[in-house]
Amino acid sequence: MNAIWKAFLTYALVGLANTLIHWQVFFVLRVAFGFNQAMSNFVAFYVAASFSFYVNALYTFEAKTSVFGYVLFLCVMGALSFLVGYLGDRWHIHGLLTVAVFSLLSLVIGFLLSRFVVFRGHRQ
Repeated sequence: MNAIWKAFLTYALVGLANTLIHWQVFFVLRVAFGFNQAMSNFVAFYVAASFSFYVNALYTFEAKTSVFGYVLFLCVMGALSFLVGYLGDRWHIHGLLTVAVFSLLSLVIGFLLSRFVVFRGHRQ
């Protein structure tokens, strides 16, 4: 159990950097370019996820990256990012709440997906 908590802590620290990247891109797309929340959240996720996927592979899970793992992670989490953005648009939720909700969901669901599906069986 201790190894899981250590991996989660490292994942959370990488997630902090990921969140800063995600939020910056989201608000630039939303405010400067006028994108809706669904598209802003979706694109921001892909930019930030590309960074965090490789950093987590190297430092959190100490695993080699694979195209399949990368695509699987992006598809599942990308769908979640679009859904949260879509619901933010549909329910007229402020963009700050939209990215905050997605960030929290992404932390938990992204860790579980990475730990038990994408990087399963790798040393931790």
